[in-house]
Amino acid sequence: MEYIRIYIEQTARIIEGIGVLIISVGAAIALIKYIFLVLQTKTGTYKQLRLDLGKAILLGLEILVAADIIATVVTEPSLERVMTLGLIVLIRTFLSLSLQVELEGKFPWQNKEPEQ
Repeated sequence: MEYIRIYIEQTARIIEGIGVLIISVGAAIALIKYIFLVLQTKTGTYKQLRLDLGKAILLGLEILVAADIIATVVTEPSLERVMTLGLIVLIRTFLSLSLQVELEGKFPWQNKEPEQ
C-alpha cells in the first residue's frame, strides 16, 4: 500500500509541474505572438495578449486544482488538511472565474447572446 501512496504523490507532483509548465509556456507563447504582431502591424494588440495569457493561466489553474485533489487523496484525512485543500480550491476557483469573466465579459453559465 505504501508503494501506491508514493506513486500517487509522484503523479500529483508531475501534474503540478505540468500545470506550471502550461502557464509558463502559454505566457511565453502569448508574449512572442504579441511581439510579432507589434513588429508586423506596428500596433499593439493588447487585447489579444490578455486573451492568450488568460487562457494559459485558466488551463494551468484547472490542472493545479486537479493535482491538489489528487495529493489530498493520499494524505491522512485530517480536518486541517481538508480545510487547506478547500481554501486552495476556493482561491483557485475564484481566480479562474474572475479570469473567465474578464476574458469573455460574462459568467460561464450565461448565454453568449442576451435574448431579446
